[in-house]
Amino acid sequence: MAAAASSSSSSSSSSSLPPKKHDVFLSFRGEDTRKTFISHLFTALCQRGIRTYIDNELRKGDDISDALTQAIKDSSIAVVIFSEKYASSKWCLNELIQILWCKEIQGQFVIPVFYQIDPSHVCNQRQTYKEAFSKHERDFRLNSDSVNKWKQALFITANLASWDSRTCGSV
Repeated sequence: MAAAASSSSSSSSSSSLPPKKHDVFLSFRGEDTRKTFISHLFTALCQRGIRTYIDNELRKGDDISDALTQAIKDSSIAVVIFSEKYASSKWCLNELIQILWCKEIQGQFVIPVFYQIDPSHVCNQRQTYKEAFSKHERDFRLNSDSVNKWKQALFITANLASWDSRTCGSV
């Protein structure tokens, strides 16, 4: 069973499709955002009755769990919080691939948030993102397809309508 938190609210849907289990799925690098921005965002969403999924397990590794994949699919909106260390996590990058799949196939709404990082660093893999991808390229010499998919996913997501914490005030 996944250790995750979800706010609860009751909402009805007039659509013939079953309602999504979560309104929002939060994708983030826990190491540099969990105890700051993410905790405040999660609390604010919950207080407004927005059913929000947050993965509370800290993991290392490449593959995202089936439960996490299902949580992404069961969410209407994915909020991707790009931070300085987001690209250093293969886990986050694989999660982003799944989010973009849901955007394409299910019409999931994706909102990128740039938390204390220049959006061009994400889009063009500069500075810490460039360093992270240099490491991924060394680690994945025989599987450059994964690295290329991650780069493309970052580029696509970074070019969606977004929110930049450096220019939009405090949360």
